[in-house]
Amino acid sequence: MADRITRVEYYSAIIPHKPGEAARILAALEQAGINLVAFSGFPEGRKAQMDFIAADGAALAKAIKAAGLEVSRKKTAFLVQGEDHAGAAAAIARKLAAAGINITSLQTICAGENRFGGLLWVKPEDVRKAAKILEAA
Repeated sequence: MADRITRVEYYSAIIPHKPGEAARILAALEQAGINLVAFSGFPEGRKAQMDFIAADGAALAKAIKAAGLEVSRKKTAFLVQGEDHAGAAAAIARKLAAAGINITSLQTICAGENRFGGLLWVKPEDVRKAAKILEAA
């Protein structure tokens, strides 16, 4: 089975970097019925940045605002899914490097049942070219 790479929209929010904040926000999204396809959170200075990818981007943005957060404009990333195999991330990196595209961030993880998934970010001006190179849906 070939890797499946899909262009996805996501929204970011900057939150206080303290215990319980992620739990509060994720619980609010859960109560709003938001199905997160992916989530990433990391420190950003004295705050933290949360990136949310949901099955319904518009409902996600509304729910984030309802949780009392200032939400970013809609941004683009890539969701990578496939059968787990050696070199999965390397193949993606190689294709982008050959095209002169720098990877902003790439995380992959084994998902069990011989599957893997990942999130890939490139600069906004490189999204179109990356989508073409990666044959992203």
